[in-house]
Amino acid sequence: MAHQVVGYIRVSSQGQNTARQLAGIKLDKEFVDTMSGSTKDRKSLIECMEYVREGDLLVVDSIDRLARNFLDLQEIVNSLIQKGVSVKFIKENLTFNSSKDPMANLTLQIMGSFAEFERTMIKARQRE
Repeated sequence: MAHQVVGYIRVSSQGQNTARQLAGIKLDKEFVDTMSGSTKDRKSLIECMEYVREGDLLVVDSIDRLARNFLDLQEIVNSLIQKGVSVKFIKENLTFNSSKDPMANLTLQIMGSFAEFERTMIKARQRE
């Protein structure tokens, strides 16, 4: 079986446009969620993680489309890597795979922390 390029797209609400995410990238299959990224319990994300196989590449527009907090991000990416799936974030130009690259791990931690910080700041502004 040939390796596939699989896309994961997430928007927070029904009115948002999914077309801009992963535009121009040839995908063999895509999964789309329309809900907050603050939970891992997203139907299409779960289906996507069950679907991908060793050697596949999961492409996501940006880190915050996959997870809104560092722990979820790390858990999702590590779970995919353990299956032999590579994960590529387009906006950040980062790819994570099974190679035990300490710099990649550090980068994931830093970027995940920034995504979580940004989300916290957005929530604080909304409360104000």
